[in-house]
Amino acid sequence: MSASGFDLRQKRIKTREGTAQIKYFVCEPMERAGFINAFSTRIGGVSPLPVEALNLSTFKGDTYKNVDENRRRFTEAIGAPGVKILTAKQLHSADRAYIDSSDQFDEHRECDALITKLRGVLLGVQTADCLPVLIADPTSGTIAAIHAGWRGTAGRIVERTVADLMLNYGVNTRNCLAALGPSACVECYEVGDDVIERYKEEFGYWKKLFKTFKAGGKAHLDVVAANLQQLAFCGFTEERVFAAPYCTIHNDELFFSYRREGKAFPSGTGRLLSVIGSRERG
Repeated sequence: MSASGFDLRQKRIKTREGTAQIKYFVCEPMERAGFINAFSTRIGGVSPLPVEALNLSTFKGDTYKNVDENRRRFTEAIGAPGVKILTAKQLHSADRAYIDSSDQFDEHRECDALITKLRGVLLGVQTADCLPVLIADPTSGTIAAIHAGWRGTAGRIVERTVADLMLNYGVNTRNCLAALGPSACVECYEVGDDVIERYKEEFGYWKKLFKTFKAGGKAHLDVVAANLQQLAFCGFTEERVFAAPYCTIHNDELFFSYRREGKAFPSGTGRLLSVIGSRERG
C-alpha cells in the first residue's frame, strides 16, 4: 500500500457571482490508467455549512438548488462537466448494486456499493468520516465505488464487492487499482464495546484493527487498515493500492466530519463525494 499517489488540485471556475476555487484530490495512478476519479473537499461551494461549503449530498440541512450548483462546480472542476453522477441511498450495509443503464438506475436504491462497466457516468459515494473506496480494472473498464463505515467494513463490503467483480465481470484483482480516500483516522475513530465485539466475531485478526483500549470498553478502530486487509485477501498487490494520508477530523479546514460537526451546527454537517468513471474511448 502506498500513501503517495494523491494530488491536491485547485481549479477556479466561473459562477453567477464571479468565480469560485474548487479543491479536490486525485489518485494519479488511477488517472493515468484512464479513469476519472476525484475526492472532494468542502472548499468552493454555496452551502451555508457554515458558509461557501461544497456540500455534495442533499439532506435536511441544505437545498437541492445548492447541491445541484455544488455538483455542477465539482464536475466542471474535475474535467467532467455535465457528466451524470450516480449515487445510492446509503444505509451502512454491505449491499451492492449493478448499474447496466444510467437512465434506469434508481438513485433511491438502498445500498453502499455501486458497480458498472458503463462509460460516460460517474459512480459516487458520500462520506463525512466513513471511508470511500474506489476500484478500477484497466483491462475490462469495470469500476466500483464503495462506502465503508465500521458497519459496512464489519459486513465485509469491500470483499463482497470484489467478489462480485470477479464472478460477474471476470475481473483479475492483480490488474486492478484501488484508491482509499480521506476518512477518520485511527486516533480519532473511537468506538464502543458493541463494535469491538462485532469485530471479534467477524475477524480472526481483529486485534490488529484496534488501538488504545480504554476503560469502559472503548477503543480506536482503524477502518483503513481493516479495508486494506480485505483488499489484500482479495489479491490486490500493495503497489496497486493507494490510501490518502488525510484525516477528515484532523483536517477540518478541508473536510466535512460528522463526528466533529454533527451536533455543532443546527443544520448538521455536509457530505463529501468520491467519484470514479471510465473515460469515453475516442
